Amino acid sequence: MNQNEFGKLIKEIRKKNNLTQKDLADKYNVTYQAVSKWENGKNMPDVSLIKEISKDFNVSMDDLLDGKYNTNNKKKYIKWIIIGIMIFILAVILTILFNKSSDFEFKTLSSNCDNFNISGSISYNKNKSAIYVTNITYCGEEDSNIYKKIDCTLYEKNNNMNTKISSYIIDEDITLSEFLKKVTLSTDNYSKICKSYSEDSLYLEINCTNDKGIVTSYMVPLSLNDDCE
Repeated sequence: MNQNEFGKLIKEIRKKNNLTQKDLADKYNVTYQAVSKWENGKNMPDVSLIKEISKDFNVSMDDLLDGKYNTNNKKKYIKWIIIGIMIFILAVILTILFNKSSDFEFKTLSSNCDNFNISGSISYNKNKSAIYVTNITYCGEEDSNIYKKIDCTLYEKNNNMNTKISSYIIDEDITLSEFLKKVTLSTDNYSKICKSYSEDSLYLEINCTNDKGIVTSYMVPLSLNDDCE
């Protein structure tokens, strides 16, 4: 035990908590002269007061009696806080992933048209579905034309009604191949559930307009890899 070091630590604790010597003295029913003597290493409070100071300012008795904060204890405390935070974050991530995987089913979409290769997916639960169509490539007869405008729209066909789900348009000089590299069609909250889709009810319509206003159109049926459950 070192009275001088103890006094320095008491002074540090007091200043960190914005207390005057009188404030600290009043807190423990002693005179401010007594506090001054503690801080100058001329005297020490009795054990019962040291215990109170330890509890009130969250400083261990060992640290108070040694007159310095134990950095190893601090490092261990910080380490356990970090570990606790990491465990909590991991638990949240796993919970989200588990809920997603248990709530949603996934089916792949592909093209029934020989001129186009398409990859896409439908994720769905009992209430709604999300549709994504990407990676569209043209594999028909060579088309090097420069078009003034190309649009690609995802539709759902139901009897005589066609519902527009998502579209992508470029209104500038572009080839069909370059246009298709840019296309992504998606909807995250489509009201139709997966079971409601009939065979080939989803399709793409691609319209290519040249500089003379002539439109070349393609209708590309999409199919699910298997039936919705």
